[in-house]
Amino acid sequence: MENKYGEDEILTLDYDDGVSITCGIMGIFDVDGQDYIALEALDGSEEVYLYGYRENDEDFDLLDIDDEQTFEKVAAEFESLMDEPL
Repeated sequence: MENKYGEDEILTLDYDDGVSITCGIMGIFDVDGQDYIALEALDGSEEVYLYGYRENDEDFDLLDIDDEQTFEKVAAEFESLMDEPL
């Protein structure tokens, strides 16, 4: 599988259960004044992960979206952005 992401656009999600998933950063977008990030799994599964996004001094933090209503709103905005022509 060809990787369409540059080296600085790839990150690895490490979960507490020991699972690691390498993802490409699809983009950062705003919903109600909060930044969110869309990550595409690079394992061929077509999975997309959505997280809250916050820059800090030297890097950034990924924040779980715990509220189901907020997640649905973020997912709807992501889908809307993906439907826009390039």
